[in-house]
Amino acid sequence: MPVGGQAVIEGVMLQNGHRVAVAVRTPDGGIAVESLTGVRGCQRLRKIPFLRGPVRLYEMLSLGIKALNLSARLAYGEQTSGSRWDLLLTVALAVALVGGGFVALPVYLTGLIRIPNRVLFNLAEGGIRLLLFFAYLYAISFMRDIRRVFQYHGAEHKVVHAYEAGKPTLEVARTKSPLHPRCGTAFLLLFVAISILVFSLLPTDSIWLKILGRILLLPVVAGIAYEVLMLGGRHPDAWWMRPFLLPGLWLQRLTTREPTEEQLEVALAALRYVTEHKAESRSTTS
Repeated sequence: MPVGGQAVIEGVMLQNGHRVAVAVRTPDGGIAVESLTGVRGCQRLRKIPFLRGPVRLYEMLSLGIKALNLSARLAYGEQTSGSRWDLLLTVALAVALVGGGFVALPVYLTGLIRIPNRVLFNLAEGGIRLLLFFAYLYAISFMRDIRRVFQYHGAEHKVVHAYEAGKPTLEVARTKSPLHPRCGTAFLLLFVAISILVFSLLPTDSIWLKILGRILLLPVVAGIAYEVLMLGGRHPDAWWMRPFLLPGLWLQRLTTREPTEEQLEVALAALRYVTEHKAESRSTTS
């Protein structure tokens, strides 16, 4: 499994198989690194094409919530206590927000325009969905804390590039691009684009059936988008993958920023933990 992760509060979470680490810059200037228990189970589903996409999406969502809670404690000393039910409730809320804001709202707004042609309706709906997605990313990019998260996002990509090049050092990571073809941002854009094609297969003109059908088809869209993303990760320089990868790379210019050297050090600390440590014990470095 390739190394990947996400930016968290004042740090980076990286995963290499079952090894997961969160590295955070602490208020005293040190770097705290702690292991995190990954999502286990569903081993067979992870190997089945098109089914592994939704499984992996759930794993990253639940793992990301845990990583954010841990990073808040490490960065600000905020104690967080959450049960399994808290996690399930958070995931359910996230799914509800996606279903409402990402699926139902575009269908409802397109229905107000009253477009009789089904193809044009789906194109207009997809366009509204893209506009809402871009508007959200653009709006949050003005928040100072989010800009720092975007810098750590760039740091994560740079150290992964360095690792994939076989030279995971600060000097090499500094020269790498903050954009990466396997980024979750690219996945979201692929998800939106593929949803336009998949949703167009629904043979109904009822707004409520459209909404229900789109919600039921979300795992299908996620499965296709994940396979395209993984294919692009294996063949990032192939000419036939460029139409699928370039829009995601362009979009990452909104969700990544050039990191500082201190932020790269944090990302490298997480990388060393998941690639060099055999044990999953906790550790702190400075």
